[in-house]
Amino acid sequence: MSWISIVSALRRCKYSRYRQISFTPLSFNLIQFPICCSTYYQAPLFMLRASNSAAIYFSSNQFIALLLHSRRYFSGSASIEEIIDLGRNAKKGFLCDADEVHKTIVDNASGDKSMERALDLAALPLTTDLVVEILCRLRYEEKIAFRFFMWAGHQEHYHHEHKVYNEMIDILSSTKYKAKQFRIVCDMLDYMKRNDKKSVPVEILLMILRSYTEKHLTHLQKFTKKKRIRVKTQPEINAFNLLLDALCKCCLVEDAEAMFKKVKSKVKPDANTFNILFFGWCRVRNPTRGMRLLKEMVNSGFQPDNFTYNTAIDTFCKAGMIKEAADIFEFMKRQGSTLSSPTAKTYSIMILALVKNDRIDECFRVVDDMIKSGCLPDVSTYKELIEGMYLAGRVEEAYRFLQEMGKKGYPPDIVTYNCFLKVLCDNEKSDEALRLYGRMIEVGCQPSVHTFNMLIEMFFRMDDPDGAFETWHEMEKRSCNRDTNTYCVMIEGLFKCDKVDHACSLLEDVLNRGMKLPYQKFNSFLMQLSALGNLHAIHKLSEHMRKFFNPAMARRVALSQKRKSISLRGK
Repeated sequence: MSWISIVSALRRCKYSRYRQISFTPLSFNLIQFPICCSTYYQAPLFMLRASNSAAIYFSSNQFIALLLHSRRYFSGSASIEEIIDLGRNAKKGFLCDADEVHKTIVDNASGDKSMERALDLAALPLTTDLVVEILCRLRYEEKIAFRFFMWAGHQEHYHHEHKVYNEMIDILSSTKYKAKQFRIVCDMLDYMKRNDKKSVPVEILLMILRSYTEKHLTHLQKFTKKKRIRVKTQPEINAFNLLLDALCKCCLVEDAEAMFKKVKSKVKPDANTFNILFFGWCRVRNPTRGMRLLKEMVNSGFQPDNFTYNTAIDTFCKAGMIKEAADIFEFMKRQGSTLSSPTAKTYSIMILALVKNDRIDECFRVVDDMIKSGCLPDVSTYKELIEGMYLAGRVEEAYRFLQEMGKKGYPPDIVTYNCFLKVLCDNEKSDEALRLYGRMIEVGCQPSVHTFNMLIEMFFRMDDPDGAFETWHEMEKRSCNRDTNTYCVMIEGLFKCDKVDHACSLLEDVLNRGMKLPYQKFNSFLMQLSALGNLHAIHKLSEHMRKFFNPAMARRVALSQKRKSISLRGK
């Protein structure tokens, strides 16, 4: 049998489910093609086996390529063992190529790296089987898989076959969440597969968008009709925005913007369209293209909101692109409207970025600018600023920030100090926490019960009950009334430090004062007393809590504890 007849026979049985080719060491005239069914393989699979050797499996394309490569052996001068060795080497080469491509993708898959450029430099020839193998390895990384699929589709001397399209569509629709996010993308891929196209014409894309809108976005039309709202935008723009969002999340911002330029004459974009593309350029760390799009958005009559600007500035600051973040910040101040002018959150992002990059003077210039603009930090902003400065190792700068705020006529109050103290207590910096507490007393800021509770909790976490007792007595000196949380923190900490007598004494004080304990703390204290075998205290505590007993709440607590215990059993 000649190699041409073998190849033609392979192509005739191309659509069989499973093929097994048995080679005997006698001659090539004994090659057979038994066909049997198997549910384990979706693609045709061939097996080469010689006597006393392990089987090697190939797909149809791999096997045909092997036969074409080894045509010189079909003169009968070579033994079957040599062809088996050739097949084994070809299989190893295929797996090495797949490993190299997969490693290149994984190493360069983040948004700030060019995966496409790295693949171009690898310069490995693409085959259908290689692309399918890579997609199978990236099955649970659908965004990276689709990014590789799009790159492969643009390569010369390669064209996606049907099984590649099927594999990609299967990955993008494997779960309900993925199907919802990539439904329009799957419709486009299905059209490209059926019509053997590398791209979707604008007219067909509009039909896909219109069909998607009619099937899945009817709730918007129903809502506007019910509320009698006149909508000026085309219905297709919502579906188009979903498509652009899917592409941008896969870091295919170039493709998204190219599609936007094709379609914007047919479907009028809205502010959300520009925001999606702008976030996409921020994702791939390209501030120049992002600023260009931002200017186009303003020229089109749309005003970016604070969220858009803050996201961009935060993205660039985290990437270390402080200059680009400062450019956007200045753009906000110059061309921003009332809805897009810098907020306390914007200023805090810039201040933190400058502190982390040792640009302290610029940081305090931004603080002055913030105060002059009348944009004062709120509680969450204070906490973020102080926590960021502390984690960057800039505790002195945090103190200086509080001083600067005080000099400008905005002295820190108890809430601000508590934000700072919480950061120090969470990181168990007792010396710094006590220093801050002393500073509060010096400036005449009266500590609150929350201040003492944080200090007591910190000391117990650090196994320092003496420090907790000193704080407890300090509360009495400062005439600060203890609340239920103070007693709970003390009792729980004392039980953990094996100071049972003190814990039971404080628990007795709670009962005498008639305080209502939280149900979780009540259960925790009962378990501690049960471990000690103190039945008298258990009975007394139960009788006390009976006055506040709520059957529904108790049932919910019991069920939650049961679920927690069941979940722990499986670990």
